[in-house]
Order: sequence, then structure tokens, then C-alpha cells
Amino acid sequence: MDKEILTRIKSKLATLTTSPGVYKMLDESGNIIYIGKAKNLKNRVSSYFVATRQPEKVQQMVEHVYDFDYIVVSNEQEALNLESNLIHANQPFYNILLKDGKAFPYIKISRKDKFPKAELTRRVKKDNADYYGPFFGAANGTQILKIINNTFKLKDCNYSRKQKRACLRYQMGYCLAPCIGACSDSEYKKEVQKVVRFLKGDVKEARDILTKKMMASSESENYEKAMEYRDNLRVLDNLEKTFVTELGTLENIDIFAFATDGNRSVITLGTIRGGKMLGVNNYNVIDASLDMEETLRHFITQYYLSTPVIPDVIITSFEDDNLQTWLSELKGKKVEFVSPIRGVKKKLYSLCENNAKEDLIKNLTKQDLYERKTLGAMEELKKVLHLSKLPNRIEGYDISNIQGTNTVSSMVVFTGGVPNKSHYRKFKIPRNTPNDFLSMKETITRRFNEYKMGQDVSFATMPDLVLIDGGKIQLQFAYETLQELGIKVDIVSLAKRFEEVYKPGEDEPYVLPRSNYALKLLQNVRDESHRFAITFHRSLRFKRTLTSELNQIEGIGKTTAIKLQTHFKSVEKIKKANISELMRVDRVTHAQAKAIYDYFHS
Repeated sequence: MDKEILTRIKSKLATLTTSPGVYKMLDESGNIIYIGKAKNLKNRVSSYFVATRQPEKVQQMVEHVYDFDYIVVSNEQEALNLESNLIHANQPFYNILLKDGKAFPYIKISRKDKFPKAELTRRVKKDNADYYGPFFGAANGTQILKIINNTFKLKDCNYSRKQKRACLRYQMGYCLAPCIGACSDSEYKKEVQKVVRFLKGDVKEARDILTKKMMASSESENYEKAMEYRDNLRVLDNLEKTFVTELGTLENIDIFAFATDGNRSVITLGTIRGGKMLGVNNYNVIDASLDMEETLRHFITQYYLSTPVIPDVIITSFEDDNLQTWLSELKGKKVEFVSPIRGVKKKLYSLCENNAKEDLIKNLTKQDLYERKTLGAMEELKKVLHLSKLPNRIEGYDISNIQGTNTVSSMVVFTGGVPNKSHYRKFKIPRNTPNDFLSMKETITRRFNEYKMGQDVSFATMPDLVLIDGGKIQLQFAYETLQELGIKVDIVSLAKRFEEVYKPGEDEPYVLPRSNYALKLLQNVRDESHRFAITFHRSLRFKRTLTSELNQIEGIGKTTAIKLQTHFKSVEKIKKANISELMRVDRVTHAQAKAIYDYFHS
């Protein structure tokens, strides 16, 4: 760290309060690069700048610190609440990064629907629905949903009002058909409760029903269906083998274990649902925490803010009353937060801890490679292109059209060197915008006008680097647009043919080696923006083409056409659908389904 910066920081530390609070480490551009909480702000923040050797991640972070800021709170609980929310909102690079990129499936049952269905989802929302899972390892989410639909009689469609006739599932005995009033509210609720018991780990009823159905199908010589039921029973057998018999109860437990070599860190999450060990998942993490407990606490808070399905029991290596209170408030019900000394829970923790240690050893090379592609690539870009700041947030833009029609543009976002898909945005360009240069001007103008409004979470965040797909002319056009808007941000373009990097005001391009990770990061952003733009363009073109064709069918209006598109996703699937399958689309009557079927099969 520069001596002048260190002297200024130490002078500021001398006046720092000893109260509890949250501190923010800032880089030279004022970006937040780390957030932490402290019982004693003065002691905690000072400890980053002492002469003793710190963990490597802390040293790397301190090298980028230009200043710090802090917020004083009245107690540790307030500090934990504020810290977790600030990390979730700002996603500082040197806080936790969940780097496996997986989103495990859950089974969702909506409480808003009078007659809910069971559906598979990878996005857990606060939408007054019950979520069960996650399902991975021994419990495959798709297989679980098939068992539910084969065993219990919930609807699997989106009918929200009474229909004239039921679909094929009712005739085959797979649905209670609330759409035609074939069951009472109480009958349907009882069926929902059966599904809930199954999802909580009680598989006996499901096994009995599937066994009876398998035998009946075999006796009636419907061998294909009998084999499907047999496969369902085998999935249940595999689930039964994962039962942790020593627990003695159908408990829901998450286990968090930690391993580090001082440089790299791994957190292993073990998941038990309904007393069954579904499996473990390993996360490589970057965190500039000064100790293991802080790293684990950051991970746990960010994990449950993004996946708010909190189990009854959480096992880890330390106890924290504030964290337990925070989790209980988030769940709306008391959560047991334990650090076991002996017994089955200690065995479960040791299992996950050993898994973390093994993964740490196994993935040393993988972790090195990841860091070169992310932090290393960002630091190389800053150095080689003489950028004003570390490009932690890179926004890539691209235009897509065919002969000037259906013009769209895309904005993709990479944070910390990896895609941040929740921040992607797309734009429809007005028909009177005749070329790609004006389309880019329109896109940049709309994006940064949205920044000034500050209402959208992605648009409200200023990029560190803007990447334009193209050469000098495309770059100059975008740069002039930024100047007109009064926006000061680093901007470059990447030309496709020779992969040259251009900067405004410089005649000669930067030519980076093809193996350079900085160039590969720019290529990834450019290629992703192109993919996102062309996918959006194709979807619009498909919708307009299909809508036009469906509107030729008598009795099919624009709203019904859109519902059919949303449900089937492609023309081929609509053409192949039978009348019963077409009627599963919300508000499609038998007469409309027959008209569609006849149109494509005449």
C-alpha cells in the first residue's frame, strides 16, 4: 500500500469510535470492495493495517483500499442486519462469491391458488408460496415431480376458472378436476396435504399407491405404464437409503463446514430434508475476512437472502446468538443454530468438514485458474488498457436485426469476471431507427437515463467499463453519446476480425495475445451480449410469425395466441399437440383446441 494512503488512513483510524457498527472498504474510485461488521469499529478496522502478516486474501484487498467509511449502530444485532443487507445489495468483490453457478430445483405449492399444483422451480421468491427442497444428489427434482403427478391427484395445469369439460388426466384418474367442480375444496386440500407429507419425507403412502398402480397396470397389460411406476418406486428406494436413522425424526437440517489453506477456502453445505441426506455441495469462496467465523457468517447470510428456504436446524462450527435471531426473524419461526460436541449431529458436521478438506485439495489448480480468469483478468485489463479503475462491473452492448427489422439491443453484465444474469437488460428499438449506429445511441441513452432515475437495481449501478461490439467507428459513436449525456466511464470496443481493442481518442488498437485472460474476459462479455441480443430478436420474430399464423384460425384472438406461445414455446410443439394437450392452456376451450388441431392437420 502507498505510504501516503496508509498515513492518511492511520490518521483517520485514530479518531474512529469504539462503538459497534458496519465498515466499508473503498477503492480509489469510491467503489465498495469489502463490507464487514464489528463489535468495536476502531479495533476491527485497525487490524487490517497492522504490520503483522495477514491472510493472502486480506493482503490483496488491503492493496486496493484507498479509504474506508463506517456506520455506527446501537448493538451487534443491528450491525448484522445492516451488514447482510449491504453485502446483498452491493456484492463487493472481496466478500463472499458463490462460484459454482448452480441453482438447485425446488417444488413449489402456491398458497394464493385455491386449487394449487406442484411445480418445479429454480427461483425461490417471497410470494406466499411453500417451497420444498432443494433437490439434488439422490433426490432429482424432475423425478420427484413425476412421482407426485403419478401418485397424487393434484392438477398440473393453470386453469383458474370453471371449464365445461375435464382433460384426459381426470379421465385417467390422475386429477380431481377442480376445473369442472368434480371435487370439493376440502377434498382437494386433503390431497395437497398428502403431497406436503410426501415432500417432508413421509414416502409410505406414495409407495403404497404406486405399488397398487403398478400391479393394476401390469394386470391390464399396460406394461409401459407399469414400468414407469416401477421406475418411480426405484427413486423412492434410493431416497430411503439416504435416511439418517440416528436422527429419529423427520428433520430438516443444513450443515455448513469450512476448510482453508490460508489462501483458498471451501465451504461445504450438507442438506438433510425429512431426515434424508440429499447430498453435499461445495462452494469455492473469496472473502477478505480476518477469521473463519466471519467468512462462514457472510456465506450463511448471503445464502439465505438469495435462497430463503430456511430449515429448522442449522449446524456449523460456532454458536452465534445474533445470527440465530436473524435467521429466526427471516424464517418467521425459531431456528435452532448449533455447534455440536458429540452425537449424530457432530458426525454429520465431521462428514461435511472432511468433504470440504478433500475438495480444497482436489481443486487447487481449478481455483488458481478461476482466479486468473476473474480477478487476474480484471487487474490485467486495468493495467494494459490504462483504465481509471478495476473493471469489477463490465457492461457489454450489442444490436441485432435482420435487414433493419425487429431491431433489438442487449446489455449484459459481468460482475467480478462472471455473468450477473439478474442484471441483464434488453431493449426494443423503435422502427424509425434505421441503422446500428443510431440503435446503439438509442440504447446507451435509454440505459443512462435510467441510471439517473435510479429505480431499476441494474440500471442504478454505474459500470466500471462499457464494452461495445465493433471497431473505431462504433466506439466513437457510443463515446460521443456518453459525452452528450455527461457520463464519465471507461469505454472500449472489441473488433471481431482481429480481436483488437480500441479506446476513444487513440488511433492504434491494443492487440493482446489470444491466450491472454484479459482478452478472453472481453471476448466472453462480447459473445454473451451477442447471444443475448440474438436470442431476444429470435423470440420476437417467432412470436410475431406465430401470432400472425394463429390469428388466421377462426376463434383464436391475440390473447389466446400469446398464451399458446408461452405454454408451448415453439410452432412444432403446437402442431404436434393433441386436443387434450391444447386444452391444458389456460382458457383454451374444446372448440378452440379442435380448430387449432384441424388447422395444422388438415
